[in-house]
Amino acid sequence: MPELEIVRRPGLLDYAEGLALQQQLRADVVAGRSPGALVLCEHPSVYTAGRRTEPSDLPTDGSPVVEVDRGGRITWHGPGQLVAYPIVRLAEPLDVVAWVRDLEQVIIDAAAAVGVHAERVEGRSGAWTSQRGGRAAEAATTAKAAATAKVGAIGLHVAEGVTSHGIAINCTNALDAYAAIVPCGIADAGVTTLSAAAGRTTSVDEVAAVVADRTQAAVDGMHTRNRISSTARQETLV
Repeated sequence: MPELEIVRRPGLLDYAEGLALQQQLRADVVAGRSPGALVLCEHPSVYTAGRRTEPSDLPTDGSPVVEVDRGGRITWHGPGQLVAYPIVRLAEPLDVVAWVRDLEQVIIDAAAAVGVHAERVEGRSGAWTSQRGGRAAEAATTAKAAATAKVGAIGLHVAEGVTSHGIAINCTNALDAYAAIVPCGIADAGVTTLSAAAGRTTSVDEVAAVVADRTQAAVDGMHTRNRISSTARQETLV
């Protein structure tokens, strides 16, 4: 399969500029001028609200929120968090859920590469780790939530068969900003970082290299019907 164009901006990418960049790249994919692109970046601190955000999710401190057209609810982006936007055309027949599973696998594989076991939690998107850190102990109110904390989130927009938005992986970022919101609308579980779970610093650059490789594998697998998420599930069952 054609290789994705990797767009890696140095420093912090203003969120509004990131949205404009996605729109430009998406237009190129829709028009057939590009086989797809992957934006890897860090944003300045910002809250973004997806289409399903509830008033009760919003910041309790009155912080501004950017409304976006992705799925999901409210989340936070900021320095020390890797944000990855795969702008790709989905294979036919269109299967958005399968692409979400693939992106979850990208996060899980990136976590494994730095020594962290992450997994899916039934009924909740993203990737979770049982190695506790951050707000996990504070937020846990059920046995399952007590054992897991979210390390990677997913939010997508799909139009004309082309995806935008993507994934966010907590690497070295502080977790204070999450205290003012209900992250992803989930009140009974916490958030953590790969660094906290690994017990060492796991930089954005270190994780970005793995995410780029695994996202390319996800796109290739989608088109060859050998999805990385399906392969992982089969290997787990054997």
